[in-house]
Amino acid sequence: MRTRLQLGSAPAEHTPLDDDVADRIALAADILAGRRFAVLTGAGISTDSGIPDYRSPGSPPRTPMTLEMFLSSPDFRRHYWARNHLGWRHMDAAVPNRAHLALTELQQRGWMSRVLTQNVDMLHTKAGTRGVIELHGCYGRVRCLNCDWRISRHRLAGQLEEINTEFARRVSGRGAIEVAPDADATLSDTSDFMMIDCPNCGGILKPDIVYFGETVTKDVVDEAYSVVDEADALLVVGSSLTVMSGLRFARRAHRAGKPLIIVNRGVTRADEIATLKIDHEAGFVLPALTTF
Repeated sequence: MRTRLQLGSAPAEHTPLDDDVADRIALAADILAGRRFAVLTGAGISTDSGIPDYRSPGSPPRTPMTLEMFLSSPDFRRHYWARNHLGWRHMDAAVPNRAHLALTELQQRGWMSRVLTQNVDMLHTKAGTRGVIELHGCYGRVRCLNCDWRISRHRLAGQLEEINTEFARRVSGRGAIEVAPDADATLSDTSDFMMIDCPNCGGILKPDIVYFGETVTKDVVDEAYSVVDEADALLVVGSSLTVMSGLRFARRAHRAGKPLIIVNRGVTRADEIATLKIDHEAGFVLPALTTF
């Protein structure tokens, strides 16, 4: 069983925050009381850490990277890697926010089992959450598409800096650079950037991130299913569940008769099957849950 990401980056329509959020949080606490729950998170949980998302109300329209685009030509890959070379440090510098830390606290109390995340920012791990399943990979690893040779993004950055001193000098004075949710940065002229091939086989190097149009591996999907199956409830945070790689877990919990609670700004594809929906910021709702 493989999950293919679907292309789609239009932001959700603006929706008002729930004015009865305190009552909804109390109800969520009642539903989860005595239940060990799993959590599925999306980009909305990380916006307070300075990482933009694709679909929250008010987000600018973005075109996410696809595997087809990445493989289309050496020139395109050079352009991509030049932007990534600038953008990944912004993501690497991001720190967990109140929502990430609240989930870690809930896990330490024994209430939450594990986190399944659609994010590649590693903020759950930085927050101290154990056993995180990164459905879409993470920005901190790079691998060869041919032989699966791997290198950390930090080590690759050092190598790229050595051969791109002129490029770094040219862009260093541009000030703030817009960064996308996949650690990419907005930059137009990248013709002088140099990228390396796999030193083991000469193959194409790619961030260990699942792009749109690429499949989530069966072993990752199966492990995530097991987490949902073993949990007594599922809490979805900061995901519109637009892509099947996240929606399938909400549907699985619902089919099993387990409570499904969604905390998200805007509409999601699972609102109709949710036991409870809270339209509010994750950084407000999750810390409040820890007070019960």
